[in-house]
Amino acid sequence: MMARTPDATTTVRPPARARRTLLATGALVAAALTGACSGGSDATAAPPDVPMLQELGTPEGRLDLVAWAGYAENGTNDPKVDWVTPFTKATGCKVYTKVADTSDSMVALMKTGRYDGVSASGDASLRLIYGGTVAPVNTGLLSSWDDIAKYLKNQPYNSAAGRMYGVPHGYGANMLMYRTDKITQRPTSWSVVWDKESPAAGHVVAYDSPIYIADAALYLKTHRPDLKITDVYELDDKQFDAAVDLLKKQRPNVNQYWANYLDELQSFKSGYNYAGTAWQVTANLAMTDKAPVATTIPDEGATGWSDTWMISSKAQHPTCMYKWMNWITMPKVQAEVAQWFGEAPANPKACRYTAKGFCSTYHVGDPEFYKRLAFWKTPVKNCGDDRGNKCVDYSRWAQAWTQIKG
Repeated sequence: MMARTPDATTTVRPPARARRTLLATGALVAAALTGACSGGSDATAAPPDVPMLQELGTPEGRLDLVAWAGYAENGTNDPKVDWVTPFTKATGCKVYTKVADTSDSMVALMKTGRYDGVSASGDASLRLIYGGTVAPVNTGLLSSWDDIAKYLKNQPYNSAAGRMYGVPHGYGANMLMYRTDKITQRPTSWSVVWDKESPAAGHVVAYDSPIYIADAALYLKTHRPDLKITDVYELDDKQFDAAVDLLKKQRPNVNQYWANYLDELQSFKSGYNYAGTAWQVTANLAMTDKAPVATTIPDEGATGWSDTWMISSKAQHPTCMYKWMNWITMPKVQAEVAQWFGEAPANPKACRYTAKGFCSTYHVGDPEFYKRLAFWKTPVKNCGDDRGNKCVDYSRWAQAWTQIKG
């Protein structure tokens, strides 16, 4: 699973996940954790009975979105990067986008009811679904639905009670990146970031988020079979405590917790970091600048993220939101977003429009690659098995993360 050095046209420009950390502060966090997260933790029952749109009406002329930076580009960041203006011309829906830096802030913003839709990641989606904040999606109204990769549909992070709650947008892996001049053999295990005797010890980089606890659980799933971890987001107290303990032991070896991938990029280029979790876009940019880095998916697998466009249960402009979901999943638009952002598009037909080598680098349409990833989803109390409501929910993950970092 070594990454190939992309040609110049494959390089992804970097405005997007640079600000994408799951940590937040202040009132937004309080609202997200006490409100939406507590609602999401009661996943033993069906989600609230929110009606699903049955047919499209006349476009309302406006669309209010909450989105990750780079998902709704209108030419402001780069005149050549604009898929919003053509959408407005085609539909009459003028787009107003609130860029959110964190999943927690996305949840809090959507709970206000002022926005029509959101580009939610899996660590937020269940909070939105079980909190009644988003509505099921009528896939019959989505023109590109049949083209979306099947393995992205009806997943635990974008569906509930047999219903889809959004349209898949794009996805990627939290890969292991390493300096080939410091670690000359391709690592086959994540032990390179966990073992205190590792050649990367003291130069490890880790993702700055409570969801990183799942990466520790993923490692323990293989190396501590006695814990009987089956799902790295469904951890009972014993499993959770073991993951937290592993992270606390790792702490002295970590020289950087990154939220902005450009910070991680600079540290790898300077030789400050030797190994750690990264996105493929970071590796692409580093290799374009001739840094001696490579990426791999170790034997234990990896965590990952898959984003979904969801419609608010209180959407004031529902037809425009469905028009947007149709637009953003069209092959050509998917290609534009994926290359700007640095991700695999949900619609494999986008590869007709991407630069040479892009789709192979990002494993587009590769279900075997997808199966190796444990995609982010909101930790809830219900374990999803015979353990019942004995798993640790997201609010405790957030508390533990503060203790881990010290």
